[in-house]
Amino acid sequence: MAVSDPSDVVEREFFDAGARYVIGCDEVGRGALAGPVAVGMAVLAPDCGPHPGGLRDSKLLSEKRRVDLAPLVSDWVLFSAVGLADAREVDELGIIHCLGLAGKRALRLLHRQGADIAASVILLDGNSDYLNPALASPLDVRTRVKADRDCVSVAAASVLAKVHRDHLMIASDTVSPGYGWSGNKGYGSEVHLEAIRSLGVTSMHRKSWLVAYA
Repeated sequence: MAVSDPSDVVEREFFDAGARYVIGCDEVGRGALAGPVAVGMAVLAPDCGPHPGGLRDSKLLSEKRRVDLAPLVSDWVLFSAVGLADAREVDELGIIHCLGLAGKRALRLLHRQGADIAASVILLDGNSDYLNPALASPLDVRTRVKADRDCVSVAAASVLAKVHRDHLMIASDTVSPGYGWSGNKGYGSEVHLEAIRSLGVTSMHRKSWLVAYA
């Protein structure tokens, strides 16, 4: 099946309806056994210009291509941020709550950069708004299935979040060697599962998620 490139059609509709910015939002690491869950946000303004060539949902790109694209995406969007919730928080609070927590932290970073969040539409990949339940005041969140595939702002957020989280997992190889973080990024590969059986768990692991593998 042919892969289609994302466009700014949806974002332009929001701009035409009065939004000052569109904030693309996407998560990575939701299904991992170890490491944080990350929520990326990319702020698009009407005058940001054409998006970088080859931009797609991070799942449709090679690791090298994502790494090459990330600085281009950062330069293209007006503001960007990645918020995290760590493994301990996932164990204590649950993954959905932590998606909202990580998103809230990303919004806080955007606010510090000067983004007018209240005047923005937040375009969130998926069919469930996990963000507003974590906030003291509601924001204009619009969910869209496959937004990471179809919408440039969300594809940008996807790439930024994926590269940021991957770098953290690769760096963890020096802190907790033997788990193959550089290759599996905390997901349940056979190498990773065998390392858990032979080496035990680390502070990086979501211990509540490992019951099925005990």
